[in-house]
Amino acid sequence: MSSMTEQGTGETVTDVAVCIIGAGPVGATLACRLARDGVPVAVVDRSALPPMENPEFDGRAYAIAAGSKNLLEAAGVWEHLPQIACPIEDILVTDGRPGQPPSSLSLEFTREDSTQPFGWMAEARALRVALNATLHNSPLVTVLAPADVSIVRNESGVTVKATDGRTIRAQLLVAADGRGSRTRSRAGIPITKLAYGQSGIVCAIAHEYPHENGALEHFLPGGPFAQLPMTGTAEHPYLSAIVWSEKDAMARRIAALPEEQFKRELKRRIGDRLGDVTPVGRRWVYPLAAQYAQRYTATRLVLAGDAAHGIHPIAGQGLNLGFRDVIALSDILITAHGKGEDLGNPALLARYQARCRPANMMMFVATDALDRLFSNDNPVLRLARDVGIATVQRLPRLRKAFVKHAMGV
Repeated sequence: MSSMTEQGTGETVTDVAVCIIGAGPVGATLACRLARDGVPVAVVDRSALPPMENPEFDGRAYAIAAGSKNLLEAAGVWEHLPQIACPIEDILVTDGRPGQPPSSLSLEFTREDSTQPFGWMAEARALRVALNATLHNSPLVTVLAPADVSIVRNESGVTVKATDGRTIRAQLLVAADGRGSRTRSRAGIPITKLAYGQSGIVCAIAHEYPHENGALEHFLPGGPFAQLPMTGTAEHPYLSAIVWSEKDAMARRIAALPEEQFKRELKRRIGDRLGDVTPVGRRWVYPLAAQYAQRYTATRLVLAGDAAHGIHPIAGQGLNLGFRDVIALSDILITAHGKGEDLGNPALLARYQARCRPANMMMFVATDALDRLFSNDNPVLRLARDVGIATVQRLPRLRKAFVKHAMGV
């Protein structure tokens, strides 16, 4: 159990099993999952949690795979979502050029390829609201946010001291503080980076026709263009999220266009399948790069989520890969805690790395290869990928295997 002691200096010392640095979706979900099974945890973040719940619709959403949804349910988070997540029940994969009809060779994953939706689209702010509610409702979670901390790790344990006098003592530290993880760099864990020279434009659109819970992945020379179905609102009954990759300069230019011109560029890529489209909320531009940590562990430390790996968004698996880390790590830690083991034991940490790193590296290599194969206009590669798309379309067993892997079930 977590315990708290008051020091004579006005400091409070809280003893927990695990201290998580970073209260983003990965860190917060891990905290909720561990606490649900009786593991006392602390979550530390440099930012305050409430402002992350900006009430305005901002166009950002997450694709939550089936395995990730199971995790969020087990962590007690899913039930706190303030709106129903939109199921993805159909995915059309096409190849082409902007303003031209797509190649006649396409691939469609339909309801027949799976016994449940391929995934669910949840607004970023909705997931934040649910995570905050779950964190605050759990007596086994101690939240330090906003907090600036200093960390000492050694063979005997972890001590995390906040500048306001609060101290956390833990057996294990989890770095879930994102791609630029300060915890990782302070631990001296090197990373390998791969820049793509592409940026992702993220926004939402209202459209004339219903999306029927269908998604589109349209491969273009500048990068993939994805339309993902979202739950509508009273104001916009038919809504979708857009994730659109272009070469860096082109992405910045497109994102800065006036509304009508931006809409025209959207229509050149999405075609007429949704009728008239209107951008809603903000437009976001993110530089795309991949990276991976050389190892996931150090003394009483493990990396999770983007602190461990970042991949190209071509397959929409970035956050889901982080959630797979949480599934593996929580499984190992909950079992060990139940047996009264030390959660900072190097053998436990090695088991986590062995379970996650090879699979994550496979996804890193696969998304990198996909981007190189699809984000170009080379006629030989165009033919190869069109034939590949058509081959998968004709082989139901291969389609089902693809789907099962992507769903993480």
